Amino acid sequence: MAQADGKKMRVKKKVVVIGVGNEYRSDDAVGLVAARRIAEKGLEDVEVVYETGDGAALMELWQDAGTVILLDIVQTNAAPGSIHRFEAGVRSAPPADYFHYSTHLFGVAEAMEVARALKKLPSRLVVYGVKGKDLSPGTNLSPEVEAAVPEVVERVMYDIRAARTAGKLH
Repeated sequence: MAQADGKKMRVKKKVVVIGVGNEYRSDDAVGLVAARRIAEKGLEDVEVVYETGDGAALMELWQDAGTVILLDIVQTNAAPGSIHRFEAGVRSAPPADYFHYSTHLFGVAEAMEVARALKKLPSRLVVYGVKGKDLSPGTNLSPEVEAAVPEVVERVMYDIRAARTAGKLH
C-alpha cells in the first residue's frame, strides 16, 4: 500500500482475481481452489485475493482494478461441475439465489448491482461460477467440481491475456 497524505491507499492493480468461498464446506471452496492455482503462476500484473463473499469487502477489492475476475460456486439447474461465465458490465447480475450459498445478506450479486448503481463497477468484471454438488462440512471438492477447476483456470488465463491485448489493463 502506498501512503498519501497520511492515509493508506491501494496501488491500482491491472487485474484482480478474487476467489470466493468457504474452505470448510466442500464445493463452496471451488473459487478459492481455482484462485490458488492462478496465484501459483506468479503473474506480475495480477493480484490474487481470497474472500468469503461479503459484498462490501468485494466492492473494496475491485475499486482500484482495471479488470476483475471473480470465481465462486453457483446454484443453477445445470449439472454439478458445469461452468458459467458472465460479464457484469455487459448485463445485470444473475438473481441473488444464483449465489445463494453465501451466508451474507449483502453478497456477490448485491455487490455487483450496488456497484453498478453507484457507477463503481470496474471497467471489466468477469464472473465464473461453478455449479456445486456437495456443501457438507469438509475440505475436499466433489469429483465433478474438482474436474472443472483446470478448465476454469484455463478460461481465466484466456481472459487475462485478452484484457492485456485489448488494453483493458490500467
